[in-house]
Amino acid sequence: MLVKVYGSAVFGVEATTITVEVNVASGIGYHLVGLPDNAVKESSYRIAAALQNNKLKLPGKKIIINMAPADLRKEGSAYDLTFALGILAASQQIKADNISDYLIMGELSLDGSLQPIRGALPIAIQAKKEGFKGFILPEQNAREAAIVSGLEVYGVKNITQVIDFFDKGLDLERTVINTRETFYNDLNNLEYDFADVKGQESIKRCMEIAAAGGHNIILIGPPGAGKTMLAKRLPTILPPMTLQEALETTKIHSVAGRIKDSIGLMSQRPFRSPHHTISDVALVGGGAYPQPGEISLSHNGVLFLDELPEFKRGVLEVMRQPLEDREVTISRAKFTVTYPSSFMLVASMNPSPGGYFNDPGAPVSSSPFEMQRYLSKISGPLLDRIDIHIEVTPVPFDKLSEERRGESSVNIRERVTKAREIQNTRFADVDHIHYNAQMGPKQIREFCKLEDSSKLLLKTAMERLNLSARAYDRILKVSRSIADLEGSESIKGDHISEAIQYRSLDREGWLA
Repeated sequence: MLVKVYGSAVFGVEATTITVEVNVASGIGYHLVGLPDNAVKESSYRIAAALQNNKLKLPGKKIIINMAPADLRKEGSAYDLTFALGILAASQQIKADNISDYLIMGELSLDGSLQPIRGALPIAIQAKKEGFKGFILPEQNAREAAIVSGLEVYGVKNITQVIDFFDKGLDLERTVINTRETFYNDLNNLEYDFADVKGQESIKRCMEIAAAGGHNIILIGPPGAGKTMLAKRLPTILPPMTLQEALETTKIHSVAGRIKDSIGLMSQRPFRSPHHTISDVALVGGGAYPQPGEISLSHNGVLFLDELPEFKRGVLEVMRQPLEDREVTISRAKFTVTYPSSFMLVASMNPSPGGYFNDPGAPVSSSPFEMQRYLSKISGPLLDRIDIHIEVTPVPFDKLSEERRGESSVNIRERVTKAREIQNTRFADVDHIHYNAQMGPKQIREFCKLEDSSKLLLKTAMERLNLSARAYDRILKVSRSIADLEGSESIKGDHISEAIQYRSLDREGWLA
């Protein structure tokens, strides 16, 4: 007897429905076709043990399972439940007249219990699009899939529940969540807060400007100055994610298998901080079966690279294209996968190999040659994509011992959100540009016009401070963000003068 059951395969952040055709006929053997990988091929052993331990059996007949489309590679162990139900229905051990109404996925343990799968959210989105009545999957993934309204989602603990559902008509418990309510309830549950940071008022101001315009930023300072503490709090002052952004972000983390059981929809912006030993593939994504890398996992959030010069130069260079295009394309001989990667880059570094610079009381000093070799690890093209360079100095004792708390992240976020709304209105008619950091030469000419006095100020600063040519556009972009924070339509002299302060690495004496 021939039975058709439906599963799904995930490529990139999109799912493709897979038709699993199970044919049980006279003869002997177990044949699995349709380009399965080793994890899919090994399913027969898991299925046989799971059925035996639940008082069922793998029929001693010729079983042929075809996964269509047959030219698409299938990978992973998530088809175990799909195959098992198909075999039981085709061998007439259970009745399953309405099995084709449901999309079924799950990895089987040898006792018949179910293990979580990857990509539940994109699979659920595709299932709804193709008109399936419901989606049966492990209970650990149920909340994630239930984000999709209009699709019945059933989270199950073991194969017996699914068998009883089809064979005996017993009800499964449907998972229902109010996506909007859950999303908005968790929106302001911030783990970190800028109120915890003592002193560093100028750096907080700098972070606010970076958040307002979506600018990439690099923090330069000695060990213990608070660079990492400040970076961790940046996501808390970025504008709250929209529902669409939350869905995009959750899809990527779902594909990578990074969604916690208790979380349905991600409502907080991601913060990723990879170690400096990371490979280029782990950073941008890839592998034999491409998976999203750290820059895609930080989509709509912050990517923090601590001790930037310690990263391999080749690893840093692969970020140049994603920083411009806001997406990563991974090409293989037979297919191409694109992952979104619109993130804010926050980097930190010591000013010298020893960690201290121009400090006569420093425990370790570095020669000019060592300094130059250390700083030259960061290429000009990469620095080109970082708008703000700011020096972080250690906090004095009297500031550290203060009882007074600083301004909270919620208050700073309100100002940042207002500035972003101004930018959304400004760029409403421009495709692919949503905030100041994304402006090209054309938009800079149109939206960053300067008065004569401001032009003279910028000219004088560039000459006196030996600022490079690449600093010019960056200063204009940052000054536009400062003006937006103040609600000013025009860029004034004080906006320009503040933006000039944020180009430390362009000054003579830092980089050649």
